[in-house]
Amino acid sequence: MTAIPLVLDGYLDELPVPGDDGLTARFRVISSPTDDAADETVFACRTADPHLAHALINLMRPGDLLRVGGHLVLPGPHTETGPRMDVDALELLAPAPARGLAEMVLDRYGPYLVVFDPAVDTVPVFTESGAWVGTAENADAITDLIHAHETGSPPPSP
Repeated sequence: MTAIPLVLDGYLDELPVPGDDGLTARFRVISSPTDDAADETVFACRTADPHLAHALINLMRPGDLLRVGGHLVLPGPHTETGPRMDVDALELLAPAPARGLAEMVLDRYGPYLVVFDPAVDTVPVFTESGAWVGTAENADAITDLIHAHETGSPPPSP
């Protein structure tokens, strides 16, 4: 097997899975250099560091922006496992917006995140770093709000 040192930024895909020993964890990170879904790569990750495993299992949530460091392990010709990242460094760059609201759906519009709540028509919009953009009056107004944010023009009135 070949191990390549690597540091990458990406989003925690789903809740980490603790190892049977309680000291390890497996998880997936989605990384995209262009914020286009077509360019996304899903990295299968694992950590044997009990401190990192504890942080992943108890403190991290899907959608959190992470910086992970370690070694990308590429399988050899006689290995039956796929590539994976053995993580020995972990940093939370930004928590997922509205991560405590389980009934809401988080969606991505390029570098923007929106929160759809079926109970209301309005849609909160954030940058992927968590900065507030504004509230769209409905789903059809999201792109207008993002355009206003990018151009510095006032948001459209309802």
